[in-house]
Amino acid sequence: MRLPRLLRTASVRLAAGYTFLFAVSAAALGAFVLWTTRSALEQQMTGRIETEMTGLESEFRSGGIDRLIAVVGERGHGARALDYLVQDPEGRRVAGDLPRMGNRIGWNDVTSSDHGPGEHDERESVHVLAKLLPDGTLLAVGEDSGRIEQATDAISRALWAAFGLTALLGIAGGLVLSAGFLRRIDTISRTADAIVDGHLEQRIPESGTRDDLDRLARTLNRMLDRIAELMAGMRQVSNAAAHELRTPLTRLRQNLENALAETHSAEPAQGAIERALAETDAILETFAALLRIAQIEAGTRRAGFRALDLGSVAETIVEAFGAPIEDQGKVLVSSIGKGVRIRGDQELLTQLLANLVENASRHSPVGTRIEVTLAATQAGARLTVADDGPGVPEGERNRIFDRFHRLDRAAEGVGLGLSLVKAIADLHGAHIRVEDNAPGLRVIVEFDGATEPLRDP
Repeated sequence: MRLPRLLRTASVRLAAGYTFLFAVSAAALGAFVLWTTRSALEQQMTGRIETEMTGLESEFRSGGIDRLIAVVGERGHGARALDYLVQDPEGRRVAGDLPRMGNRIGWNDVTSSDHGPGEHDERESVHVLAKLLPDGTLLAVGEDSGRIEQATDAISRALWAAFGLTALLGIAGGLVLSAGFLRRIDTISRTADAIVDGHLEQRIPESGTRDDLDRLARTLNRMLDRIAELMAGMRQVSNAAAHELRTPLTRLRQNLENALAETHSAEPAQGAIERALAETDAILETFAALLRIAQIEAGTRRAGFRALDLGSVAETIVEAFGAPIEDQGKVLVSSIGKGVRIRGDQELLTQLLANLVENASRHSPVGTRIEVTLAATQAGARLTVADDGPGVPEGERNRIFDRFHRLDRAAEGVGLGLSLVKAIADLHGAHIRVEDNAPGLRVIVEFDGATEPLRDP
């Protein structure tokens, strides 16, 4: 027979384990308390008896046997009175209510069965100290040890009651906590089942307690958001790829048909084949760019991260693009700070800056001024590529990083350059935003914590 589901949860087992450990600890502590209490009571009783014996011996030395008998008679009354015995050398009891001791000297334990008939109505255990006086008289002083038994029994019952109550509360608390834990686990399971069934918008609710399960829920929700984003991107890529590749594939087919139709003439056929090859290269470049973006978004390039000088990367790009941009009748200027170091992939960061500069050059007219700026900030570093060209309408600025998005459909390229920039920035934990340069466009990439001193691993 299987246990109920609640009793099979990890939280119940954990609560039961802690309850058992606490109960064992409480039992050990109770036994120690009981032992120390009993020892203290016994020492207290022994001390009282010895003190009383010393006082009676002093009375005997000062007043003799008559004085001793008188004092014993006076002290043998009251609720907390001790028990006494004065026994003459012939073994007769002359004072006190303890039973005759015979020749037993020192510490003894006697019971009411040793007493004479009618001397005690109740059985009791008495701890007795007996001494022989100089004239042969035996003097005994005792106290009812049943009081210690009563006290220890009362303490023992209290400890057992506390032990039982602790175990009961521990088990009840474990069940209550486990029930709440199980409800939250069921909520997570239902959400996961709904997502498996295709409801990708579902998210795990938080209880607001900010405990471990809330942190787990937040982490899983962020993971689900990222998965949804990637799936949306994948759908976008699939749709855009199908749309963007239809035209070059159609042209490629037409060129091949023309080449087939013109096989009787070598020169037209060669031209058609060259155009077909150019279209094929464009298609391959598109797929290569998509694959590169996918690899970057998957984080596989993090293994190549090392400490590098971002200023050196920027200077290399400015030097490489300076002459070609000048040949186009445009100007490329720069303001690059020194000593700005980050940890990253140098090849990808070079690709990021090159795409930004090339994009600014491609979509701006003759006479445009393009400026590359790198500066350290309090939070890290800021890389800026700005131009004073026609710019981008405000409604389109948030879309320029989408795959295959182009403002001018007649322009060169397939619209993956800025998508690659966004993927590289995300891989490096950088924030990228687009602003109006009035006139023109300004793209800002901010690296957090970039100016911290770094060493190569």
